[in-house]
Amino acid sequence: MRFLIAIALLLPSVQAQKLDPVQWSLASDTTKAPPGSTVTLKLTAQLQEGWHLYSPTTPPGGPTPTTLALASNPVVASTKIYQTNPTRKFDQNFGIDTETFEKKEVFILAPTLAKDAAAGPSELTAEMRYQACNDSLCLPPKKKTASFTLQIDSSATAPTLAIPAGYSEIGTPASPAPVLSTAGDTSQPFLPFLLTAFGFGLASIFTPCVFPMIPITVSFFLNQKGGIAQAVVFSLGIIVLFCSLGFGVAAIVGPFGVVQLGANPWVNAFIALVFGAFALSLLGAFEITLPSSLLTSLDKASRRGGYLGTLLMGLTFSLTSFACVGPFVGSILAASVQTKGVQPVLGMMSFATGLASPFFFLAAFPSYLKKLPKSGGWLARVKVVMGFILLAVMLKYLSVIDQVFQTNWLTRERFLAAWFVLFAMAGLYLLGLLRLEGVEPGESLGSGRLLVASVFLIFAFSLLPGMFGAPLGQLDAYVPAAAESAGGGGGTVGGPVWLKNQFPQALAQAKQQNKLVLVTFTGYACTNCHWMKANMFPRPEIADAVKDMVLVELYTDGTDKDSEANQKLEDDKLKSVAIPYYAIFNSDGQLLADFAGSTPDAGKFLAFLKSPKA
Repeated sequence: MRFLIAIALLLPSVQAQKLDPVQWSLASDTTKAPPGSTVTLKLTAQLQEGWHLYSPTTPPGGPTPTTLALASNPVVASTKIYQTNPTRKFDQNFGIDTETFEKKEVFILAPTLAKDAAAGPSELTAEMRYQACNDSLCLPPKKKTASFTLQIDSSATAPTLAIPAGYSEIGTPASPAPVLSTAGDTSQPFLPFLLTAFGFGLASIFTPCVFPMIPITVSFFLNQKGGIAQAVVFSLGIIVLFCSLGFGVAAIVGPFGVVQLGANPWVNAFIALVFGAFALSLLGAFEITLPSSLLTSLDKASRRGGYLGTLLMGLTFSLTSFACVGPFVGSILAASVQTKGVQPVLGMMSFATGLASPFFFLAAFPSYLKKLPKSGGWLARVKVVMGFILLAVMLKYLSVIDQVFQTNWLTRERFLAAWFVLFAMAGLYLLGLLRLEGVEPGESLGSGRLLVASVFLIFAFSLLPGMFGAPLGQLDAYVPAAAESAGGGGGTVGGPVWLKNQFPQALAQAKQQNKLVLVTFTGYACTNCHWMKANMFPRPEIADAVKDMVLVELYTDGTDKDSEANQKLEDDKLKSVAIPYYAIFNSDGQLLADFAGSTPDAGKFLAFLKSPKA
């Protein structure tokens, strides 16, 4: 659940910095060449440790691919460009698979000289446009040039073009790059997303539309020839349908770039609407159904028998169960709206695999059918509890809208109060104290239901201290920040106090008090910014280091003039649009030190705070 709240707030970090981690050079073993010959030029990109460069063949919809070309020159008739096979892996900055180079990459430029090229020295200039990133931040696209002087001499021996093994021409298909597995690397958001989707698929089994169908469907397999094979085909029918939904979302959402609008209030409003609609459906306000004509046609087709009939039966089962599994599907697709690439497709595949796996397992081991619990009120209880949880998730998206517009309707106190009520109501419902579908009067309370109810109530009551300003640890990254004081300052209880959007006033105060100014360029919808403020600055060693500084927060993602001014200030002072971004200035506005991105390493951040000399 926590992952679902966080997934739509994990934004691509598109940054512009003074950093210059890529150095380019152009060289050749050939110094003289006759007209009409082809010359081999080596364009070398030397990268600093920890940085990577995106290949010219990196998939669209994410970072800026590197583009290479020779500047227009009358001595050059045409040019071919070659590269080695890049590394393909998941990129946490953009949420898709990308193709990258690290440490060093040597591109080969092979210009063919014009047959009428004039004799004498000619400067060949390579033009590069590229984007460099590390694990926590990205620089904006940058343009550079590198030059090499070639002597055009008709008496020179024509060089031989020899492309080393492992190189392929850019623009022609290369052998597939290895996909590096992210298994075991929980810092990548993709694997938790797939596990969440798979878990939702398993959870969908325990709904009133699905669970009663298990014994009937598995018995059908057992009465057919090749029962396990039939179960596989049935499962494929489920997977095909939900993957088609994922393909549809990827096709519709991808081209419009909605994936980069995590702080956009209209995108968050759409997602909140999706979660709210499915939450109300789970709570029994209305039922989400599909056209009966479609279901009837598929049901008739599935009765033909054979593997095709079983495949169609899987499709029909998926559609008929949509009233119950729709909320799970909608939640996964909504979370995928703010991602890139194939994540909606893979999310649906993972969900469908979780939904189909019990059917296959029970077809392979039919003896376990007798051990399944009987259908009953517990199915309705699962549905109602999920309704409360989805309402809580909906509030997270509404809080982003509230923070960006600065309406202050959904304050920290009201947000936590709403979460307290929703999670407490889920606990009280499971205890039988709240009468909704699934709990009958006088029904005995089992130990399992008691324990689950206790978990919801414990979580609900743990939110109460946060309503009075107390820190909530990791959860602070996902709830609204504490209210700010009338003077513009804000902060957690016991933590430092910040000025808000008052950089000139901060400089004036620093000059009067002979202090340095610590600026944080932050955002209302920036999860990492909230985490740093709530968990890094209250630490004793950090609080001690900043106590003699004037602290000011400059918000850059709002819709007001202050945000526009702060964006311009960050770009002018730091050549950056990154958030969070920390900078230390003296009272004259001179930059002394800067720190890009968030970090859980207090020692690293403390070193930054102590680096400037007053």
